[in-house]
Amino acid sequence: MKTRMLIAVLAAASAGTAVPAAAEEPIVFQPGHPSLKRFLLPERPPHPVGNAPNPERVELGKMLFFDPRLSRDGNMSCASCHNPSLGWSDGLPTARGAKSQVLGRATPTVTNTGFNSIQMWDGRKATLEDQAMGPMEASVEMNADLERVFKWLGGNAEYRASFARTYPGEGVNRETFSKAIASFERTVVSNDSPFDRWAKGDARAMSPAQVRGFQLFAGKGNCLTCHSGANFTDNGFHNVGLASSARPDADPGRFAERPLPLMKGAFKTPTVRDVEYTAPYFHDGSAKTLMEVVEHYDRGGDVKNVSPNMRPLGLSAREKEDLVAFMLALSSPPRRIVLPVLPKD
Repeated sequence: MKTRMLIAVLAAASAGTAVPAAAEEPIVFQPGHPSLKRFLLPERPPHPVGNAPNPERVELGKMLFFDPRLSRDGNMSCASCHNPSLGWSDGLPTARGAKSQVLGRATPTVTNTGFNSIQMWDGRKATLEDQAMGPMEASVEMNADLERVFKWLGGNAEYRASFARTYPGEGVNRETFSKAIASFERTVVSNDSPFDRWAKGDARAMSPAQVRGFQLFAGKGNCLTCHSGANFTDNGFHNVGLASSARPDADPGRFAERPLPLMKGAFKTPTVRDVEYTAPYFHDGSAKTLMEVVEHYDRGGDVKNVSPNMRPLGLSAREKEDLVAFMLALSSPPRRIVLPVLPKD
């Protein structure tokens, strides 16, 4: 009975259908069980044809990622918002853009974005290459003068030589720029968490509370319905009933890209991997802690017009603590990042 329930839960989560709310018996997971392989990420994300990763492409992308001179004011880089010391986010409720103006959405982490099938909170970008120019072009973010940027990059001896080595014959332009940035971002991977080690068979990698939390995550907590697969996201869009979605000036979310009633106020499901490092939470930064996130879902959200998968959960205090404990078990040890030496002007 327990084995059949485990397989049914995992199959339902993989298919994107609702996970059973509860079972006659608690769901029991065993470390190293073959059914857990679907939760294990490969070592590297996939890449598109024409942009296979290599050290030169990664290093060029890294320099561009950390170079503030690409912004109009010369003081903001990709890393200004996607700071490796802050979980590749910024630690703010919502992002700060050009001239420190407060933006409407939280900065999503770069971690594991190479595994995503769609990018951005509203899904308006399909690939990392497609997404790379977005912050550069946005007037409220880096607000770059692209004509000046590519002229400067092409005129800088070190950058020009790096582009020539990395993308020979392709020039210095938005396509090669985007490919280099994406190549670097694909190196930001989290796949060595306590949960990963436990799923591979190390019975001591997770605490009893974390194991119980995983059982809840897959069962009563209903979390796997959206936070499914190896990257713990369905790459889908859901209105989870945040109070901000009821305001007259509410962010339409995915609705702006796909004007369907169910997409009003719906945002992309973020990965739960490395979630320990990326507070605050939700697209509006309204939850300061993981416990606040759990409390939100336990009460079934705060407003109507929510995803049909949202419902009150009736979790006990210990169950809430166990869920938080499990989510912490999805964080890999922080990696040391050596900042690049940027080309001279």
